[in-house]
Amino acid sequence: MMWDFSINSVLIDQLEKGNEKAFSFLVDNYNHRLCVYANSLVNDKVRAQDIVQNVFIKTWERREMLKNNLSIKGFMYRAVHNEFIDQYRSNKSLLALEKLYVDTILQFEKESESEKIEKIMNMVMCAINELPPKCQQIFLLSKKEGLDNIEIAEYLEISRKTVENQITKAFAILREKLGKKYEMIMFLVFGSEIKGLAK
Repeated sequence: MMWDFSINSVLIDQLEKGNEKAFSFLVDNYNHRLCVYANSLVNDKVRAQDIVQNVFIKTWERREMLKNNLSIKGFMYRAVHNEFIDQYRSNKSLLALEKLYVDTILQFEKESESEKIEKIMNMVMCAINELPPKCQQIFLLSKKEGLDNIEIAEYLEISRKTVENQITKAFAILREKLGKKYEMIMFLVFGSEIKGLAK
């Protein structure tokens, strides 16, 4: 029987059933794109290929857990991102990042007499709640729900560039409202992306 694997639901259904042709289709159609994406994360083509290979292996091994209503494209990109995080966490370089976070927390503990972290956090959340609706939605999908730009673009049916622009806009508005005084807690909450807006 001929299957049209380009149809999302058909591809997932056949993957669940262990159809090797469906898996070959998945690899053929996503390998290059996922390698490009992985390389954008690690800047190392060999490591990028290893990440993508691991993702395909895990996808096949856990194929019976795939849900018919998921977007296979979004799922694969997210899986690559998660694999990158897993490998990053196993790398010793994570220790430096953890030290930075600890130092940030300690810095605020020193200032606890005049300004509690909870108070600053509340002000950050209030500022987020005052963002323009579309800007706020995209920002929260990224920072609260943990979706990457590609997944957000697919979910909202907008361009990836629009997603990037809205997130940049959100950070700019937050910086304007909160001022440099809150730069450290914003870095602690939102990660390194805030650094690009510190200038």
